[in-house]
Amino acid sequence: MENLESEKEEKKSLNFIEAKVEEDLRNGKNDGRIQTRFPPEPNGYLHIGHAKAICLDFGLAQRYGGVCNLRFDDTNPTKENMEYVDAIKEDIQWLGYQWGNEYYASDYFQQLWDFAIRLIKEGKAYIDEQSSEEIAAQKGTPTQPGTESPYRNRPAEESLELFNKMNSGEVEEGRMVLRAKIDMANPNMHFRDPIIYRVVKTPHHRTGTKWNAYPMYDFAHGQSDYFEGVTHSLCTLEFVVHRPLYDYFIDEVKEGNDLEDHRPRQTEFNKLNLNYTLMSKRNLLVLVKEGVVSGWDDPRMPTLCGFRRRGYTPESIHKFIDKIGYTTYDALNDFALLESSIREDLNARATRVSAVINPVKLVITNYPEGQTEELEAINNPEDENAGSHNITFSRELWIEKEDFMECPPNKYFRLTPGKEVRLKNAYIVKCTGCKKDEDGNIVEVYAEYDPLTRSGMPDANRKVKGTIHWVSQSHCIKAEVRLYDRLWNVENPRDELAKLQDEGNTPIEAMRKMMNPNSLEIRQNCYVEQFLADAKPLDHFQFQRIGYFTIDKDSTPEHLVFNRTVGLKDTWTKNS
Repeated sequence: MENLESEKEEKKSLNFIEAKVEEDLRNGKNDGRIQTRFPPEPNGYLHIGHAKAICLDFGLAQRYGGVCNLRFDDTNPTKENMEYVDAIKEDIQWLGYQWGNEYYASDYFQQLWDFAIRLIKEGKAYIDEQSSEEIAAQKGTPTQPGTESPYRNRPAEESLELFNKMNSGEVEEGRMVLRAKIDMANPNMHFRDPIIYRVVKTPHHRTGTKWNAYPMYDFAHGQSDYFEGVTHSLCTLEFVVHRPLYDYFIDEVKEGNDLEDHRPRQTEFNKLNLNYTLMSKRNLLVLVKEGVVSGWDDPRMPTLCGFRRRGYTPESIHKFIDKIGYTTYDALNDFALLESSIREDLNARATRVSAVINPVKLVITNYPEGQTEELEAINNPEDENAGSHNITFSRELWIEKEDFMECPPNKYFRLTPGKEVRLKNAYIVKCTGCKKDEDGNIVEVYAEYDPLTRSGMPDANRKVKGTIHWVSQSHCIKAEVRLYDRLWNVENPRDELAKLQDEGNTPIEAMRKMMNPNSLEIRQNCYVEQFLADAKPLDHFQFQRIGYFTIDKDSTPEHLVFNRTVGLKDTWTKNS
């Protein structure tokens, strides 16, 4: 009975794609093989939306004992280069996956060319010399059939000759294209003689100048799946209408082979959409080129390398993907859900440290000058094996300016004249006053400590309402802290960007109108405890009472730089 309940729970946890895979396995499809692929175009860095596809493609192969290959869709040399190829590999491995084989669409250029030649010879493809505008105008509408091209019935020999000229370099870009000859009246407009080859005279990052005629995505994608033996081709929802064409070309390329149980099966799932986030490589490239951000890995970018630099962990990304799941309808997910995932993960793993990012001096007037103490600080109360480290206590400390007020409001439980607070891991102190400069700014706060309130002392458990953090002025390290916030001020920047561009704004003009001017605040005069002197990039820390931070790649032993990953509490919804 217990096993039966376990099996029921297992079935309930399957997403709809996993359920389809299990059905195919039961029916003996593809001889019981599971083979997926992740097919990015190397024209930019991967963003958080790609993580959803990566987790599905690789995770499915792992779960069912299959293989997931990495295939770069490198059919557009004008936008692709090896920098992006290398970055994509790094991101996939960072998420914890390793591909079975590494392929490129360019590996199949000759096979695709030969297939196109066969289509021409069989009267199923032709060279069209019309402009792109003329071809688009002849496509018709979803309710009205298209108009046949005047070149649709040109002799195969003529199309073959022109097709060869397209590749030899004799034909200029845009002068002619190769179209599949299918059905100009088909209700699915993708069947209305789609373009399958065009001329691109940019050297390819792998094949150089060997090719000048390049296959279109719809022509290359399905055939590449077929050549590789992919069993399950997983795509986002916009490819639902492309699926019949995907199957059509596979049926044509099979050359008589039985595909009933041996063909790639395309299944579509919803994209990952996040509010206050723009996830288009084209638009992200604009931000990089215009210098709006420091690069693809700017911690405000939704790229995986940007999240990594900001301090997000692979585990937090997986946790987030698990929370949102896979469906067949699009939704706008709340960024707060992603933040909750990293907060949960770092709460369990991050070392607790003291850091003051808006400092003011606190002098313990009755503490002996020149005296210091080593106090124990627990590294992580959520992990009993995390151990502890020492933090030095002295007469002069740095505290946060926000932790002192001369005339506080009700329920202010921090330092104020005549009131007591506990200094974390140390003593209870009573505020006795402050010193101001000539402009009225507070430059020093004064307090007296109770020597019997340290841990292990008679009054160690005496209760006070407030606890604040601190670092010793003579035993700390100066640091730079970068406080990152959302880059956009609008909930759905994709739609707002389209609207602003329709009004005549260029992409960068439209983006600047949507940007949050406070997306980055840099604080130079911050202080952290000496324990952090040897911290390395991507080490994770909780600055107590402030948030989670990581060391930035710009950091050096002489100049520590910390990035805020996320605050301790969810302020996202409140600020929306």
